[in-house]
Amino acid sequence: MNVRNFSYFIKSVFINFKLKKRRGRKIFLRFVLLFSPFLFFFFFIQAVLYSSPKQDTSLNLLLITIDTLRADRLGCYGSKAVKTPHIDSLAAEGILFNRAFAHTSTTLPSHTNIMTGATPLYHGVHDNSNFIVSEDLLTLAEHLKRFGYSTGAVIGAYPLDVRFGLNQGFDFYDDDYGNQNFQNPIYVERRAEHVVETALEWMSSQKKPWFLWIHCFDPHFPYESPEPFKEEFKDKPYNGEVSYVDFSLGKLFVYLKNKNVFEKTVIIFTSDHGESLGEHGELTHGYFAYNTSIWVPLIIRIPGSEVRQIDQTVSHIDIFPTVCDILRIEKPAFLQGSSLFPMIQGKRMTEKPVYFESLYPYYSRGWAPIRGYISGKEKYISSPIPELYNLDTDFDEHNNLADRTELGGYQSKLDSIISNQSQPERKAIQRMDRETLKKLESLGYVSNRQVGPKENSTPDDDVKTLLPYHNRSFEAFDLYRAGKGDEAVRLLRKIITEKEDLDSAYLNLAKIFKETGEMKNALEVLGVALDNLPSSYEVFITYISYLLQAGQYDQVLKIFEKKEYHRMRFDPEIWNSAGVAYMNKGYSEKAIAAFRKAVSLDNDYPAAYNNLGNVYFFDSRKNKNPTSFQLALNNYKKAIELDPDYAMAYNGLGGAYLLGGHIEGAIFCLEKALELDPDLDYALYNLGHAYLRNGDKRKAVEVFENYKKKNYDHLSPSEQKRLDDLILKYKKISQE
Repeated sequence: MNVRNFSYFIKSVFINFKLKKRRGRKIFLRFVLLFSPFLFFFFFIQAVLYSSPKQDTSLNLLLITIDTLRADRLGCYGSKAVKTPHIDSLAAEGILFNRAFAHTSTTLPSHTNIMTGATPLYHGVHDNSNFIVSEDLLTLAEHLKRFGYSTGAVIGAYPLDVRFGLNQGFDFYDDDYGNQNFQNPIYVERRAEHVVETALEWMSSQKKPWFLWIHCFDPHFPYESPEPFKEEFKDKPYNGEVSYVDFSLGKLFVYLKNKNVFEKTVIIFTSDHGESLGEHGELTHGYFAYNTSIWVPLIIRIPGSEVRQIDQTVSHIDIFPTVCDILRIEKPAFLQGSSLFPMIQGKRMTEKPVYFESLYPYYSRGWAPIRGYISGKEKYISSPIPELYNLDTDFDEHNNLADRTELGGYQSKLDSIISNQSQPERKAIQRMDRETLKKLESLGYVSNRQVGPKENSTPDDDVKTLLPYHNRSFEAFDLYRAGKGDEAVRLLRKIITEKEDLDSAYLNLAKIFKETGEMKNALEVLGVALDNLPSSYEVFITYISYLLQAGQYDQVLKIFEKKEYHRMRFDPEIWNSAGVAYMNKGYSEKAIAAFRKAVSLDNDYPAAYNNLGNVYFFDSRKNKNPTSFQLALNNYKKAIELDPDYAMAYNGLGGAYLLGGHIEGAIFCLEKALELDPDLDYALYNLGHAYLRNGDKRKAVEVFENYKKKNYDHLSPSEQKRLDDLILKYKKISQE
């Protein structure tokens, strides 16, 4: 019986001993007198060994994560190229960890590692575009709420949107990062200054200890800092973003000091991952797992704590348990990290291997997975072309020792780490709606999930083998943008000859042909691509899109009905595309079924609602069906509700109003459609008829003449005659 169990036994004696009779009381008193020395000893030992310190309710917690920030761009980590005085001042008063590592090199999984204190092997989130944080996980915010903390988060960009699940446990989760323009990635983030301003507003309203997470996205590509940083760092725009973030955080630190909050707040500063900036042939991040992208800054400032620099290897999953020790609250049992509090107090700890992975290429393109670990000075990278580095002598990883080393033991150790940290039953794959995929694509995170990723990868599938070809395919597209189209086409054809299963080469070549009006060539390229990459969903859906634009509806349906991909079940865009083909072939029932499938998968999909409106409108006009007419109105209105700038939906609603005799409503909608899209000729033609129905012949003639000027050469002879007769007739009437 151990001490704790014995104490429970003694307590049970006191609780359950019945003192109903005098004899019972005498026996009890003898028991107490006889065993009182032992009782005192065991209760004393229990008090010493098992009493937990009281929670420190006087401290707030501020977690700052800077997206895509390299440690070596901070002055406190030795940078001479960028001045970061505010972050440096934090390090000067806190504990700086010289060897802190991320476990992943993309945003969502890295922040999930921090917030759950576990690696992707446990929580199941491996990249940005295929996963969501499971609700049954306990996050740091949820844990702190149990101890009375107010919890707030201010998010800088889309990869941490509320839909991905990291809002769990937050009273306030502000992901209002602005207008989502799919064509321009800069609009899917908000600047650090705005993040800080929102954070300060929330902070100022708190009446009890709080936990606040601030996420700044600025150093992420594209590198577009405001002035004066843009001009100062015009040749090194990434450095300009870092300098700007430091400037913005200065406002935060000044506020904390002015409001006497700084000395009541634990501050943890880190980044989710770094940025390769061309090193190792990687332009940004997410492909490799070199130190350029997984070595991160980590600074912890605790009021009253000694200043230190720590050289031991630590990682993101150590943050959660460290917070628990600093705030003197219990640690959840599932945590895979170790508390750094003993190091902070000056003690040396036994280092645990740091697991890392890079699976974005695996999930997005079907390339070989990258997994590995860091243990002491050694870093092992498992891939078809394995790598081994001595980080003490080669931190930049230029001297691969794998060729001259027996790797069996390293692989066995990695297998053991994976086995120990895995939670195989946890599923985190997330179906992605159309909007989500478009936004992630605009940030460079393209989800091209394969039907069956290769179980046994070869060196030909290694990221080191394939990334140079991938980079060249985008260099070719840059040539095209620079006016060197023929050179770009030649380069892309050469790449395809060398690597016939590289999707980006086909997609960029097809895009060039489409933009130069050579749609036949574009379709030919995509047909070959689909033959060579039959499991590539990205090629499949691009081919369908191009066929629709070319009006080849029979071919769309032939491919759609022949192919089957896992993602088709969850992708509203492919069902909308099929619906368009069915509609144009006159298969109304199949079109309606496809559009309904699209909106069932994504009920915020205005194009699908507009298309449903079109099918019902055509049916109501053809069959004089009042039910279809009302359904057409409802769906057009829903599309406009979801997207108030949707010109096509206004045109559809205007046409329906015109058919139903609501002329004023028709004119309003059609004028609005043309205001939003002056080139929408359908709306122009419908507006002319609406003016006629309203008795305004002069306006009608003006609109028809404008329509004639823009479209006459594209009309058939019979349509030309009908338009000429219409203009002539009402021109005469309006002049009488």
